[in-house]
Amino acid sequence: MAQAKKGDTVKVHYTGTLDDGTMFDTSAEREPLKFTVGGGEVIAGFDLAVLDMAPGDKKVTVIPAGEAYGEHSKDLVTEVDRARFPADMELELGQQLQVGLEDGNQAVVMVVDLSDTSVTLDANHPLAGQQLTFELELVGIL
Repeated sequence: MAQAKKGDTVKVHYTGTLDDGTMFDTSAEREPLKFTVGGGEVIAGFDLAVLDMAPGDKKVTVIPAGEAYGEHSKDLVTEVDRARFPADMELELGQQLQVGLEDGNQAVVMVVDLSDTSVTLDANHPLAGQQLTFELELVGIL
């Protein structure tokens, strides 16, 4: 039976959990994830986990932060003067905002702390610094 190799387009059902058992994503109620192995379309550890699987194979794989969304970087957390936001803008912890960068690009940041005078924004991916566990099932190789 064929096994997934670099360059193959595959379909995978998955469930992702954190170390505390919290599920952060699953394909259970939707179509399987379709991607090209080694194509940079998914996190590196997920790509590696699918290699050599055959259709119908199931496995559980643990992906360290470095092969997932990277380590949490303190350099991506910044405190901003509250006055830089419109006075009527309601901000909440956990809220995601899109901000303009000095180089003209955009970044998604999360509000992680609030006071009357400042807002702390985190540009790390929400899963940065987390070890991820995935239950995988290779549905097919296209």
